[in-house]
Amino acid sequence: MGYINRGIYFEDIEIDKEIYTARRTILDCDVANFAGLSGDYNPLHIDDEYAKTNIFGKRIAHGTLGIAIMTGQVNQLGIFEGTTIALIEMQNKFKKPIMIGDTVHSVIIPIKKISSKNPSRGIVECDVFLVNQDDKILIEAKWTLMIACKNVA
Repeated sequence: MGYINRGIYFEDIEIDKEIYTARRTILDCDVANFAGLSGDYNPLHIDDEYAKTNIFGKRIAHGTLGIAIMTGQVNQLGIFEGTTIALIEMQNKFKKPIMIGDTVHSVIIPIKKISSKNPSRGIVECDVFLVNQDDKILIEAKWTLMIACKNVA
């Protein structure tokens, strides 16, 4: 048996439909692992004593870790699995710090569909948010994706 797409096709994407992911808590090990993976050892993220002197009073998670978590949470939904051709563009605004211990989820809202000259694909623009346990938006993003159309020979 071959691979079976779980993703939704361009034609089936509903504009303005809010889609929520599962939650996860940001752990100290997430920050340490991301620092190692990315090479970003800014003391704001890894040095407790330094972090006590910053405006947050303690260490915070990397903003780019938040972006990675958003993409992972949305991917776990399966809505783009096997139907995404490309992530074309990503714009991010870091609204509030991601604190170690925050429990976050992502919300993705398709806001625009653009048909392509190529009938095998279309473009979808989405608003995406990383939200914490207090319903505060931590990251506000715009994603532009190329999505496959169905039944194209």
